[in-house]
Amino acid sequence: MVYYPLRRLFWTTATMPDIFSSATDTVKQVVARKEAVQTQPSHREVEDYSEVMRQEREGKNPFAAFIPKPDSISFDSQGAAEKVLLVLRRHPITQVSWLFIVILAAFAPILFSLAGVLSFLPYNYRAVAVIGWYMLLTGYSLEKVLQWFFNVYIITDERIVDVDFISLIYKNISAAKIDKIEDVTAVTGGAIQSMVNFGTVRIQTAAEKNEFEFDEVPQPAKVTRFLNELMLEEEREKIEGRVS
Repeated sequence: MVYYPLRRLFWTTATMPDIFSSATDTVKQVVARKEAVQTQPSHREVEDYSEVMRQEREGKNPFAAFIPKPDSISFDSQGAAEKVLLVLRRHPITQVSWLFIVILAAFAPILFSLAGVLSFLPYNYRAVAVIGWYMLLTGYSLEKVLQWFFNVYIITDERIVDVDFISLIYKNISAAKIDKIEDVTAVTGGAIQSMVNFGTVRIQTAAEKNEFEFDEVPQPAKVTRFLNELMLEEEREKIEGRVS
């Protein structure tokens, strides 16, 4: 009669420490997870650290030369978590020269016909020559449009990308991490560039390609400020990573 209560007492005192030990270990694991999450570098949106992007609306026009925070633009080597922040092209005013040439060339057959330059040819030959001329002119115009549209400079939250579109079968893509950028300079020269606000952004890096040039892009000073903000944010993430 006395043995059974003693057994129960022995079993209770023997198992109680295990229960408390398991609960203590669980609490320690939860606390450790919370501390690990709190010490990890926090990912911030671009508006949190960039005054330039805070003042810009999302770019909806894919044919613009200055497209901040585009929501429908991606590129071949883009990472899964990489976000495009700014897309640049040459300022549209830089395309005026070849457009002027195309317009003059479009009136060339009419001027030749009025001047009688091709009058020695039969009518069928003259028609073929005119059709051939406009086909060449169309091909030239299409090539210029594609070169302008696909020659882009991309700034993401991780790197800068320079896409050189040479032709439909050849293009060259260069990239450098943001933390590899050493110096950024905006160069604006001439009355036209100053009035229209476009120029060249020169970027010195410690990457395989030492220098990047964003040629004749709109608002070069603003692009330079934005790159400086990205560099500061990258430095902040590095410091937080070392502290954690």
